[in-house]
Amino acid sequence: MNAICGLLGASVGGRNMVVMLAALPDSGQQPDEWTDGIVAFGGRSADHARFPSCLTFDPRLGLAAVADVRLDDRPALCDALGVPPRERDELADGALLLKAYARWGRDCANHLLGDYAFAVWDANERLLFCARDHIGVRPLYYAQTPSGFAFASTVEIVLAAPGVDGDFDELSVAEHLTGIALLSTTRTFFKAVRKLPPGHTLAVHCAESSCRVAKPSRHWHPEQVPQLPPATDDQYAEEFLALYSQAVADRLRGPDPVGVHVSGGLDSSSVAVLAARHLCREHRPPPAAFSWLPPLGDQSPKPEHAKEYALIDAVCAKAGLQVRHCSMNSDDITAWLRRDGAFPGAMVGGEDAVQRAAAAQGIRVLLSGWGGDEGASFNGRGTIEQLLLHGRWGRLATVCRGRGIGPRRFLLDHALPLISPALMLELRRLKDGKPLRARRGFAEVQFKRRLRPRPEPLPRHLNPRHVQLQLLDFGHLSGRCEDWAASGARFGIDYRYPLLDRRVLEFALGLPPEQFLDAGGSRLFMRRTLRTVLPAEVCGHTSKAEPAVSDARSDAQVLALPAIGKELAARTTLPSRAHYLDMQRLLANLSAAHIRAGNQNVQVRNALVLSRCQ
Repeated sequence: MNAICGLLGASVGGRNMVVMLAALPDSGQQPDEWTDGIVAFGGRSADHARFPSCLTFDPRLGLAAVADVRLDDRPALCDALGVPPRERDELADGALLLKAYARWGRDCANHLLGDYAFAVWDANERLLFCARDHIGVRPLYYAQTPSGFAFASTVEIVLAAPGVDGDFDELSVAEHLTGIALLSTTRTFFKAVRKLPPGHTLAVHCAESSCRVAKPSRHWHPEQVPQLPPATDDQYAEEFLALYSQAVADRLRGPDPVGVHVSGGLDSSSVAVLAARHLCREHRPPPAAFSWLPPLGDQSPKPEHAKEYALIDAVCAKAGLQVRHCSMNSDDITAWLRRDGAFPGAMVGGEDAVQRAAAAQGIRVLLSGWGGDEGASFNGRGTIEQLLLHGRWGRLATVCRGRGIGPRRFLLDHALPLISPALMLELRRLKDGKPLRARRGFAEVQFKRRLRPRPEPLPRHLNPRHVQLQLLDFGHLSGRCEDWAASGARFGIDYRYPLLDRRVLEFALGLPPEQFLDAGGSRLFMRRTLRTVLPAEVCGHTSKAEPAVSDARSDAQVLALPAIGKELAARTTLPSRAHYLDMQRLLANLSAAHIRAGNQNVQVRNALVLSRCQ
């Protein structure tokens, strides 16, 4: 990941840009800088040997760009831009991006495939144009200041800009503490700092003494993706596999050592196998494989965990890979909670441990299967509701019978949510032995009453496409990408997600809904597609449960969180943000028994992240 930043307006001069450049993550490289009157760009590449300068400029055209970018399908883009074949291999992605803006202007994002966050200064129009890729793999934050406009790859860099207020957005804090994930497409923990939403562009017009920031404009519209033409199951699978393989290959461009996640599931396993095949064809070393499972040493796995290890072993045998298990430990959790920052972070699995292991092996590109559940390997949620709403009683009965869905489950999980999602949630809580309308989160009571955070979003599934669009709009996809982009940058690791490729997602959105679920099971399309790619036992494995990973995470939390609770309880001075928290209730939930039982663990971590145990 390239870290980028920029200033626009009267604040460009003096030490202001120096302060922003100093806030860029330290990669061991000197930052690049470009200034022209009222605009200044800066950036730092993870490694100049692998990444060209973040900056590109063309004085003849009056254009300059600063970008964190990796473009896909470069031959087609070069054809469209009229780039001569002899120049293509030497043309960096940033230079190609500038050519695209020169050709298409503000419509250029509609012609780009890949992962990107960039800003282009158009001196002729006195316009700063910013854009972010369709799913938000590369982050971009901004703030309007009294003297201009600032943007950067991270919130921390924006906060370093002159005139950017560091006051908290208390409504965001309250929602975070009440258990609602901070998944706003625009808001951050800070009033002044906003996030450019995934799939959006932003125009900033600069007059003589001020900057006018337009409303972000959406350039990717997944709801407008048309349904694919009718075809057989095998035709859909064949066409998708070719597209998916190309998405993997595009993310392997360049000489960097490559790593892959392997979980034994459909998504990460298929990325690993396809990556290994492509690297072998190019006579490059196979990818290094990393899992979140605990290392076994000389021991055999517990019987309830053996299936997870066996699936990963089968995938690695198929692809000719050696796997390294990298489970989180209590030190990882403690370090993560002490790592102050502007965002909560995902703390998914044992990614800190994976990053350390990958960096030690010299890995600079890490491919992940993240994003499959929302696209190609979608489980078909909403199919039963669609059949119910359209009165297709025969197929509804067949699917329910094949899925083992009896009247009680049908009523609670499918019919009732269409009538009253709120009642459905309360009945589920009652069935699980939880009190009705139990208090959520650890926000201080008066603080919560004063802010009145939004209620938890209620699920309402009308059809599979409706559910997929809800998931894409929810924010969890870009949230993890943002977190891994920032944390991976500490180790010089660039994350890439073949299943979030725009071509792959749009193909999945265009599939007929019956491709995902029928009486025979769910995630049918991906299982059918990967029959020739993955071992039979992986394609046939239907559970998403990962008891070995979950138990390792629970064991680490049982060691780390109660120890942090004791430390907080013994302090004479509470953390600076403790006034937002019900500290007494939080400390009462930091016992090993509560953590082991999983009682509100997500909310516990949310509260501790906010306090950062300072």
